[in-house]
Amino acid sequence: MSQENVEMIRSVYESLNRGDWDGVFRNAHPEMELITQRGPAAGAFRGQEAIKTQVQDGFAAFEAWRIQPEEFFEGGDHVVVFVKVRSQPTGSSVEMEVRNAHLWTIRDGTIWSLKTFAVREEALEAAGLQE
Repeated sequence: MSQENVEMIRSVYESLNRGDWDGVFRNAHPEMELITQRGPAAGAFRGQEAIKTQVQDGFAAFEAWRIQPEEFFEGGDHVVVFVKVRSQPTGSSVEMEVRNAHLWTIRDGTIWSLKTFAVREEALEAAGLQE
C-alpha cells in the first residue's frame, strides 16, 4: 500500500464531483464491483456501466450533491475513506448531510471494488485497520 493509492482514490472523488466518468474509472478494472449496504438500491453492482448507472440513479432526485473525503486510512490492498455527502433535493433549499465510509480495494494499481458502510468503524474493521 502506498500514498499513490490514496492519491488515486482522492482523484476518483474529484472526478466524480465534476461528473468526469472517464476520470472516475481511469484506474478501475472493467469489472469493478460496487457494494452498497443500505437504502432502496442496496446491493452489488458489477462493471463500470452498472456502477455509473447506480450512482446517477442514486443522485437523480438531487439538484446538487458533493462527496467530500474527510479522512483516509491505508493498509494492504485497502483504502478506507471517511466521507461527508452533501446534497440538496430538487426543488428544495434544504441541504442534507450524511457521513459514512468507503472501503476501496486496490491491487497492482487497479481499483477492484468499493464497498460502502453506514457505520464508519465497520469499514475500518473490514479492512483490518484501526482509527
